[in-house]
Amino acid sequence: MYSSSPADAPLVREPLHVPVAHLVRGGVVEGIHYGSVVVLGADGRVRFRLGDIEAAFYPRSALKPVQAVAMLRAGLPLDGELLSLAAASHSGEERHLAGTRRILELAGLAEDDLRNVPDMPFDPVVRDAWVREGRMPSRLAQNCSGKHAAMLWTAKLNGWSLDDYLDPAHPLQRKIAATVEDLTGRPAARVTVDGCGAPLFAISLHGLARALARITTAAPGTPEARVADAMREHAEMASGTGRDVAALMRAVPGLLAKDGFEGVQVAALPDGTAIAVKIADGANRARIPVAAAALARAGVDPALLTEFAGEPLLGGGEPVGSVRPVHALDPDPATARA
Repeated sequence: MYSSSPADAPLVREPLHVPVAHLVRGGVVEGIHYGSVVVLGADGRVRFRLGDIEAAFYPRSALKPVQAVAMLRAGLPLDGELLSLAAASHSGEERHLAGTRRILELAGLAEDDLRNVPDMPFDPVVRDAWVREGRMPSRLAQNCSGKHAAMLWTAKLNGWSLDDYLDPAHPLQRKIAATVEDLTGRPAARVTVDGCGAPLFAISLHGLARALARITTAAPGTPEARVADAMREHAEMASGTGRDVAALMRAVPGLLAKDGFEGVQVAALPDGTAIAVKIADGANRARIPVAAAALARAGVDPALLTEFAGEPLLGGGEPVGSVRPVHALDPDPATARA
């Protein structure tokens, strides 16, 4: 189903994105979101594509499940909600902070050992509460703190240095790069720095979908299956209360899903059916409606996806339009699931 022999890295070029969603107000197309979409069948083959699915792009936090797999392969002894947190873009709720502290305690480390960028909580309600209380940005509150705590513990378990664990040449980051290459099927085209300070790998949208499909189809007990199980069973720990990516996993049985900044979404079912979405302008309002449409195009029952149609556009406080995926993303009757 999946080749274990990586081909050349994806090409670095201007992506050939196409319209994937229309902003419709009062029956008129007011705006167009460009992007790219890929749908993989259970056999790993591309069943549907829009735009450019092979150009190099940065998946941002959508790559975190792959990074978590790499850490488990390197001996990280996490499962359950703490493993979900290690793959999280969390909201900064108290349970996320407490979980990150717990990972650090298990590793015999402290918050000061983290090298991610201090930030306020991602969730706007939680962030507003911090502001009212006069709390300052912290490394624990930053949405990648669980991943960073897990990286530190992985490095310590292997006897690797801690101060430079974010260096792309560090043994931990080389292990992650090798896992990215293994699961996507191709080496990274470029390596840069993500917002949190960790190395960020340029892959293709096709490769991202392939990687998540590899994770969801892995044998029980493998690092891949452990990550999938943890994220599905503890969806809010991998994201947060009220987050659409957690709701999506709750709505579609067996679905593993992960979002990323700049309009990235990936999701896969246990049989290997997978989708990946990149919104060219990074608009979050188009990400989830297009992803839901891609899942319906992949054969997921559209009735399970109605709550992900997108927020209505308001005029005078009343709904007057919406963000609508392009007609090419309409469900394919040939792939409809019962």
